[in-house]
Amino acid sequence: MQTNFTPDQLKDSATAVSEQILRKCVHCGFCTATCPTFVLLGDELDSPRGRIYLIKDMLENDRPADAKTVKHIDRCLSCLSCMTTCPSGVNYMHLVDHARVHIERTYKRPLHDRLLRSVLEAVLPNPGRFRFAIAAAFYGRPLAGLMKKCGGTLARLGTMLALAPTKAALPSQFADQTTVAPETQRKGRVAILKGCAQSVLAPSINDATTRLLTRLGYEVVFPKGEGCCGALVHHMGKEEASNQQAKTNIDVWTKEMEGEGLDAVIITTSGCGTTIKDYGFMLREDPNYAEKAQKISEMAKDITEFLIEQDLGEPQLAEELTVAYHSACSMQHGQQITWQPKKLLQNAGFTVKEPLEGHLCCGSAGTYNILQPKIATALRDRKVGNLEATKPDLVATGNIGCITQISGGTQLPIIHSIELLDWAYGGPRPTQLNESRKT
Repeated sequence: MQTNFTPDQLKDSATAVSEQILRKCVHCGFCTATCPTFVLLGDELDSPRGRIYLIKDMLENDRPADAKTVKHIDRCLSCLSCMTTCPSGVNYMHLVDHARVHIERTYKRPLHDRLLRSVLEAVLPNPGRFRFAIAAAFYGRPLAGLMKKCGGTLARLGTMLALAPTKAALPSQFADQTTVAPETQRKGRVAILKGCAQSVLAPSINDATTRLLTRLGYEVVFPKGEGCCGALVHHMGKEEASNQQAKTNIDVWTKEMEGEGLDAVIITTSGCGTTIKDYGFMLREDPNYAEKAQKISEMAKDITEFLIEQDLGEPQLAEELTVAYHSACSMQHGQQITWQPKKLLQNAGFTVKEPLEGHLCCGSAGTYNILQPKIATALRDRKVGNLEATKPDLVATGNIGCITQISGGTQLPIIHSIELLDWAYGGPRPTQLNESRKT
């Protein structure tokens, strides 16, 4: 793609990066076939190629974002399926991230939209506030269906209420521990990202990770001071806030590395993993953090990426279960982790099936299912139909957002892959297998 940025514009690092990304696009349109919003809506401007034209026009002319551009950029899930498909290596992720920052700086959203985004920014990355919000949502949940039918802001609030769990999760069995000793001779030392939303919605995921890793001989640490990875606000274009959250975690993990050492930073939420692995790029211009950020990005490992290199021993699974594996977009497209989770589940004794259209997003995408509830629900229902068509006993995935999203449309148990692996190699049976889900 030909570009016409001025030398002065290219002095800005973000613009220079975006210009190089734009130049790689050859207009082939392969991305349109795998873009969830284009497949659903059929609008060229709701495809990666269409959005690239909008972004190019906005950045090249150095103009504030307008309502049309914002509408179509907001509809992007950042699922990154287009990057997996693209034969030219267009880094759409960095391009759309830059566009969102530009939108945040130059476009004044309607008041109701600004308020909702401010609430999401204040609540979701903060476990204490999130717990309080979930408790409050319990009393408003009966109104969720009515509110979703009203459209607009009420529909978004109704979606938030519908997504809230009907009961509080059991507390983590390691809640009061910052270090968990290995059960066998120490093989290494890893930090596990507790996360923000996941630590509230499903602490059992990190519990399962901790049990399995300590049985394998790893000391597990939960460093004090670690917080949200920054992904939630990053995808809303709030660059300063996301970078600050990244720096906080980098400081905490660097201290551990320089102290007793770390073999890896283990991530059990693939959405977080994609962002943490991008810390090096996000902070490339910061002289105090560029090197440290890159080191953390290199040390970050999805739990399945880490386990595939371990000797897990012989599985102890006594049940024959068929698992439909849902590959989260942040896993398969964001991190290019595709075969490892399936191989681990198969080795553990599960029969693994893959649904049709496995490359398409379920509609979760961080806060997307709240900000774009109509599109997100249509994508969820399409995903659920494909998953149920495999006739599985349960669905496995590696991202809490997908678990929450898909659970709203099926009675099938939706279980994190690590909880199944922990069970297969000596841990407790996941409680979700004993519970029915409401549609």
